[in-house]
Amino acid sequence: MLGFLKRPVVVTADINLNVVALTAVGLLSRLWHLAYPRAVVRDDCWQYYGAVPLWLTFDEVYYGQYISFYMKRIFFLDGSGPPFGHMLLALGGYLGGFDGNFLWNRIGAEYSSNVPVWSLRLLPALTGAFSIPMAYQILLELGFSHCAAMGAALLMLIENALITQSRLMLLESVLIFFNLLAVLSYLKFSNSQKHRPFSLSWWFWLMLTGVACSCAVGVKYMGIFTYLLVLAVASVHAWHLIGDQTLSNVCVLCHLLARAAALLVIPTLMYLLFFYVHLILVYRSGPHDQIMSSAFQASLEGGLARITQGQPLEVAYGSQVTLKNVFGKPVPCWLHSHQSTYPMIYENGRGSSHQQQVTCYPFKDVNNWWIVKDPGRHQLVVNNPPRPVRHGDVVQLVHGMTTRFLNTHDVAAPLSPHSQEVSCYVDYNISMPSQNLWRLDIVNRESDTEVWKTILSEVRLVHVNTSAVLKLSGAHLPDWGFQQLEVVGEKLSRGYHESMVWNVEEHRYGKSQEQKERELELHSPAQMDVSRNLSFMARFLELQWRMLTAKSDDSEHKYSSSPLDWVTLDTSIAYWLHPRTSAQIHLLGNIVIWASASLAMVVYVLLFFWYLLRRRRSICDIPEDSWLRWVLAGALCAGGWAVNYLPFFMMEKTLFLYHYLPALTFQILLLPVVLQHVSDHLCRSQLLRSLFSALVVAWYSCACHVFNMLRPLTYGDKSLSPSELKALRWKDSWDILIRKH
Repeated sequence: MLGFLKRPVVVTADINLNVVALTAVGLLSRLWHLAYPRAVVRDDCWQYYGAVPLWLTFDEVYYGQYISFYMKRIFFLDGSGPPFGHMLLALGGYLGGFDGNFLWNRIGAEYSSNVPVWSLRLLPALTGAFSIPMAYQILLELGFSHCAAMGAALLMLIENALITQSRLMLLESVLIFFNLLAVLSYLKFSNSQKHRPFSLSWWFWLMLTGVACSCAVGVKYMGIFTYLLVLAVASVHAWHLIGDQTLSNVCVLCHLLARAAALLVIPTLMYLLFFYVHLILVYRSGPHDQIMSSAFQASLEGGLARITQGQPLEVAYGSQVTLKNVFGKPVPCWLHSHQSTYPMIYENGRGSSHQQQVTCYPFKDVNNWWIVKDPGRHQLVVNNPPRPVRHGDVVQLVHGMTTRFLNTHDVAAPLSPHSQEVSCYVDYNISMPSQNLWRLDIVNRESDTEVWKTILSEVRLVHVNTSAVLKLSGAHLPDWGFQQLEVVGEKLSRGYHESMVWNVEEHRYGKSQEQKERELELHSPAQMDVSRNLSFMARFLELQWRMLTAKSDDSEHKYSSSPLDWVTLDTSIAYWLHPRTSAQIHLLGNIVIWASASLAMVVYVLLFFWYLLRRRRSICDIPEDSWLRWVLAGALCAGGWAVNYLPFFMMEKTLFLYHYLPALTFQILLLPVVLQHVSDHLCRSQLLRSLFSALVVAWYSCACHVFNMLRPLTYGDKSLSPSELKALRWKDSWDILIRKH
């Protein structure tokens, strides 16, 4: 029974020394002096045609503030992408002992001693380093030679832009890592399918494909492009699998279910997990609260949750409420009134009712309070027991500080003449009676007798006389309206919009019938007693919607560029400069690699269509296995470039050179594929192959020379003279920074 103890336990392992060597040099290239520079300084002693070379600082400031929010557990919203990438950067800060106490609000600020710069930049550097051996393995899994695979990895190693981007607290290198991991995992799975379907390694690589795809999407929304590419390739392979007559129907069904679970279900669950962890970590109120709904804000610790904690859940006659517009655009605001009236005559010559203004005010104010009144009674206090207001009830809204009734009538609104003016009624003893009855319409009700609830109920207020709905137009009133937002009465026939929907945010039961006492009551903070917690799915859906609809900054920037500029490297970004010397860091690509990669793309497309046309004529220039390998390499490499590049032509946002790096990575993978194909199939003689190999070595030597020349601008660790800097300005569009004299 214990005979195995009489023999030595032997463990064998295959170690690819190429992978080990590539990993080692990759780590060296990305981790070398990683904490440098620690400070980003002012640019007042530098010039280059008016450039302001502080963009690196902006990006590190951008992500740094979110890391501080994680450290302090403060809620934030970033419309640029899901939270997984931010959490990975924050993990580096956590492991480095960062407490979040650093002000990220000043471009050019020096990092204080409590900021672990090395730890914060570590994860992007590691992912950048590990992408190098991954490129090697992708080429091997595609069936190409070790020489071609080594070429792809070495090109990744010496590409200056990839080095620069991976050595800073940025997310492009992390995105590239997960893109490549998704492709590599799928290729490993696909190759396992040929030999050992449903084996342990088969399941591992299939599941890892789904996890890597979800991580890519979780880092940046751009990751969805590679995810869709992998899904497309997997769908084609599944289609061929369905036609395989050697497999039973049950076996085919099992294959399809396994792929659906790994490539659809797992990414969905992982994506939800990212937000679940994010919302657990950032549970405190913060500066981004106001863009969220009242219910979401109330679920956070502090802020609105502190104000609304324990408020009465059910709105009753006599309740004192503030009404927030659910749409929240252009800014979150509350229904508001004040003693000022509309001008008798507007600037365009139209007249008004000259009644008390009703607006939407983007700040908390005592004039935001309204009292829900029963039209059949005079009292403005809550009965005991309270009489709740229900869907369909007719109410009056009394402005708390002026005691005037919310009113609308057939008078054109000041800035929206096709809508009705909304006012608080002033009795001028003329033939303009008050029209102050409003029917409550609970939009998200579950029954027609539902009670109006604080925070949870989304309501429309429909005017009884005219059927107009209280609506935020979003237009800013002129100076006579104090630049507040216009509120109008919109006819129901014009359709439904979120700007017509309101919810009660702050709420108390009114106790004072006398106006003086009531004013004191309105000025005092509310103290109540019912807890309202949103479910995770409700918070996730709202947060996701706010992220997707957040307005991106589409303003021009000194270093912004168009997708056409990227391919030809007609742009650069100045990231950092030294306060006293000419040392500086630029995002500049290795021009030899960029030009060669673009040329390889053109050659691949031409050869692909040439072979395709000849195959239609039953002429096979290359063996079938070589053709299939050529097509798969093109689908993943050329396809990876296309899906990560072409969508930018349709994006209306400010774009920068680093947006091209994921596409460039796939183009670099295609380059040795084309070189090997030319050597194996187009060079017919040994002499031609030898000559072509010599040309490839010379070409790679040129790429290494360019890398070495641009190295001072990649690492920023060497000061160059003005003449040396001018010599590196190979294109007029490159903003090389030269010191004033």
